[in-house]
Amino acid sequence: MLPIAPRARIVGVGTSASETAFSQREVLDEFAITDPRIRSVFLNSAIDSRHLELPPFGGDGVRVAEPQGDLLDKHKRLAVEMGAEALGACLRQAGADLSDIGQLCCVTSTGFLTPGLSALLIRELGIDRHCSRTDVVGMGCNAGLNALNVVNGWSVANPGRLAVVLCAEACSAAYAMDSSMRTAVVNSLFGDGAAAAALISGEGGGDGGGRGPQVLKFASCIITDALEAMRYDWDRELGRFSFFLDPQIPYVVGAHAEIVVDRLLAGTGLRRSDIRHWLVHSGGKKVIDAVGVNLGLNRYDLRHTSGVLRDYGNVSSASFLFSYERLLEEGVTAPGDHGVLMTMGPGSTLETALIRW
Repeated sequence: MLPIAPRARIVGVGTSASETAFSQREVLDEFAITDPRIRSVFLNSAIDSRHLELPPFGGDGVRVAEPQGDLLDKHKRLAVEMGAEALGACLRQAGADLSDIGQLCCVTSTGFLTPGLSALLIRELGIDRHCSRTDVVGMGCNAGLNALNVVNGWSVANPGRLAVVLCAEACSAAYAMDSSMRTAVVNSLFGDGAAAAALISGEGGGDGGGRGPQVLKFASCIITDALEAMRYDWDRELGRFSFFLDPQIPYVVGAHAEIVVDRLLAGTGLRRSDIRHWLVHSGGKKVIDAVGVNLGLNRYDLRHTSGVLRDYGNVSSASFLFSYERLLEEGVTAPGDHGVLMTMGPGSTLETALIRW
């Protein structure tokens, strides 16, 4: 009889954000935005506050647009600072040390780094230089689950060794200063944040060996007809990179949520009604509503998704781990409970994972 392959468990999570939080009204005032259409986008976003590092003031007391080089420097600095803090919190919860890390997978979409964020953190924190590492760059808000899939596979192949996925998104480094409606949606939505999750499989995990939910399965769906609906590309007028979000994207994502969840649950004997915990990416109010309607989820099911959006905005690939942390703090999970993690992003792509406590 063949041995049953070990499953990885999520044994720790930690989050971080940049230093200063702004309300939506404060951001509008900081940039002296008076257009009622744009103000309405900000003030009806279901977001109370976001962590941002805004551009510096010029000599006239008005914030000045940062050139792309300065934005890349900001991205690098914030990603390392927030990433280190989130990683430390994650390891403390896992009962582990930096020396225990065998695999470090770093995710970011708000700037390009070579060497990658993993190498920068290894040098900054003194992590073992022989640590296996992966950098996932540019996949967007869905990438946290893509990385979790990678780390899960490494963990299963290396029982007893600690693997970490770290998402660090310095969205302040992607803020475009103009008064167009294209950028208004993006500028009203994203915030700075980082989150890390630690996984381990087998019985040799010390304090982490038997705690946390098992990762059971992944399922993906890429909507190729909406390939250009979410993108981060060069804006020739601004002379820098900027995000674009198609206004129809919430409905496109919502229409495909049922397809990918049904694929995730296929062959498990589970129905959607058997899922006790839903941790969906905080992509925006309309995205959350569209996913909820199409999956038949209520406000309680999506409370952490909405709560993270309210308090942090969309922190890109890190968002679902912010929700996962809140679920753990709530203390409502029980052995045998199943949960679904869901992210969505450019492609347009939906990623899901099934976990069990």
